[in-house]
Amino acid sequence: MLLQPKDEEEKLILSTVDQLMEKYNERYWLDKDQKREFPIDFLDDFMRLGLGSILLPEEYGGVGKGVRLASLILYSINLKGGNSYFVHGHYYNTALLSKHAGKRVREKYFKDIANGAKVLSLALTEPEVGSDTTKIKTIAEKVGNNFVIKGHKIFISRVKYTDFMILVARTTPYEKVEKKTDGITLFLVDLREGREGIEMREIRTMSNTNAYEMFIDGLKVPEENVLGEVGKGFYYLLDLLNAERFMIAAEMIGNAEWFVNKAVEYANNRVVFDKQIGSFQGVQFPIAKVYAQLLSLSSYFNEGLRALEEGKDTKTIGNYANVSKYLAAEIAWEAGNVAMDIYGGYGYAVETGIERKLRETRLYKVAPVSQNLVLAYIAHHILGLPKSY
Repeated sequence: MLLQPKDEEEKLILSTVDQLMEKYNERYWLDKDQKREFPIDFLDDFMRLGLGSILLPEEYGGVGKGVRLASLILYSINLKGGNSYFVHGHYYNTALLSKHAGKRVREKYFKDIANGAKVLSLALTEPEVGSDTTKIKTIAEKVGNNFVIKGHKIFISRVKYTDFMILVARTTPYEKVEKKTDGITLFLVDLREGREGIEMREIRTMSNTNAYEMFIDGLKVPEENVLGEVGKGFYYLLDLLNAERFMIAAEMIGNAEWFVNKAVEYANNRVVFDKQIGSFQGVQFPIAKVYAQLLSLSSYFNEGLRALEEGKDTKTIGNYANVSKYLAAEIAWEAGNVAMDIYGGYGYAVETGIERKLRETRLYKVAPVSQNLVLAYIAHHILGLPKSY
C-alpha cells in the first residue's frame, strides 16, 4: 500500500474498511456496474460501521478526524477494487459542515448524520454555468422565516438516495454584487421532510454514477438551515473543493495502484512463447514507468496532507490539492491503459474488471474540475502567469 496509516487508530479503522471490502469484493462492484444499480447494501454497512461519521465532531457522535483519514478510506476502497465514488461526496460535504455549520444546524442534524443518515449530496453544478460557480442562476428569496428556491442543477450525484443535500444558490443576483464571489449562500436541505419543489431525472453516464438533473421550483428551506453567513457561501465552498480534490487524488492513487497490481500479477502468470510476458521489457517498462510516477505522486500527496493538518494557508493547501488531483487522474488513466494493453483482449472483456475501472477513472479527467482548468490554476496561482479566464 502506497498510502499508509500513521497510528494505531488509523490502522484499526482501515482494517474495518478491509473487512468490509472482503464482503463487497470486485465481483460485487462488477455486478452493480453491469446492472446500473446503486450499491445501497454497501452504503448501509458503510454507515452502520460508523465510517460515514469520520469527519464529524466527537460531541455529536462523530469520530472527529480530518481529510487525511477520509482520503485513506477512499483510497483503500478503490485499492480493493471497489468504487468509492458513492461515498466520497459524503466526506467532502461533512468536511464543510464540520467547519462552517452554525450551532442550530449542528444540534438539529449532526447526530442524525453521524448515526447513519444516508449519504450527503452537493447541488452546485448548473447546465449553463459549469465551472464558473459565480455565475450560478439558482435563486433563493427570503419569504418570512424561509428561503424559497428556484433553479436548475445538473450532475447531482446520489441525490435519489440522499437524506441531506447542500444546495448552492444566489441570495443576491450576480448583476447586483460588487464582487462576483459575493451573494452566494449555502443551504442544508433535509430531504427526509419531503421533496416538494424538486423534480429529477437520471442522467445515464459512461460508468455507474447515479447522477441526476434537478429542476427546483418553490423549494422551501428554513432560514436556520443557512450554512454560515448569508452571501458568503463561495468562500466556504473553497474549503469543500480543496478537500474534494485531496480525496479524489487519494481515490485515483488507489485506482492506479490497483491497475499496477493487476498488471504485475497478469504479467507474472501469463505465458506466451514459453516465457512469462513479464520478462519482456516491452511489458516491464510501461509498468515500471507508471509505478515510478505513482511513487513520486504519493510523496507529494502526503506532503500536502501534512500541510493541511498543520493548518497552512488556503493558497498553499489549494496548490497541493489541485496538483495532486491533476497528477493522480493522469497517472491513474495511464496505469489503466497500461493494464489493458498488458491484458490484451482479456482487458477489454468485462469479466476482468479492467474496463470497468478504466471507465470509472476517466470521469476524473473531466470532473469535478477539468484537467485544463487545473492547469490554468497552476499557471496563474503558482507560476504567476496572466489569468486566462
